Amino acid sequence: MHREIHGWHSPRLHKHMEVAVYGHYGFALLMIPTAAADYLEYERFQLMAAISPMINEGKVKVYSVNSINSESWLNNHMHPRDKSIRHTQFNEYIYQEVVPFIRNSTSWETPIIACGASLGAFHAANLFFKRPDLINGVIAMSGDYDLASYTKGYHDQDVYFNSPMQYLPNLDDHHILSAMRASQHIHIMTGSGNYEAPDASRRLSGVLHAKGVPHDLDVWGHDMPHDWPTWRAMLPYVLGAKF
Repeated sequence: MHREIHGWHSPRLHKHMEVAVYGHYGFALLMIPTAAADYLEYERFQLMAAISPMINEGKVKVYSVNSINSESWLNNHMHPRDKSIRHTQFNEYIYQEVVPFIRNSTSWETPIIACGASLGAFHAANLFFKRPDLINGVIAMSGDYDLASYTKGYHDQDVYFNSPMQYLPNLDDHHILSAMRASQHIHIMTGSGNYEAPDASRRLSGVLHAKGVPHDLDVWGHDMPHDWPTWRAMLPYVLGAKF
């Protein structure tokens, strides 16, 4: 499996950020790490190996980015407002730096599908819902889509506008909703086993249904915990069955 490591100093995050790229061709799968992990996490936990046949055959080209969660909601030593600002900066890093990088290394017509597990699922979904003109779909595995789950009671405008379960019910922007409804790839997946929260995915599905946004809700069984074996099963399945 072909792999390249790229990186640059991000003017929005004021730090060097790496991107691991796997494959040569196919639609672009933008992978957001879980929790406080890095751009090689999905490789270390063998998720890249699990989807390597699809990468090698040119079905998908993967772009795995670094996270800044340890500088935001997972940092217990930061003021909550600073966490909120950092989160917004991460969004702009993706939209203004990573998306153009992907476009320049593929084409401007290549679909970009955001993907992640756990906290990465939250980020992937939020990035898509906020800018479906830039991100064309989402595969969200085992996520919780209410940012209040991470903010420890803090709330401000940036928290609201980065929490899909808060802003989506009130969303009435015709252009954004039309772009969401046009996407053929909104896949919300969850297990029902240990440490999973399937009701979080069901709640998100209910909001999308109320907004007339087509999507897949796929709730797996009690034998599927919030852990890597679940995600190593889910991602090859959805890539093979839905793309």
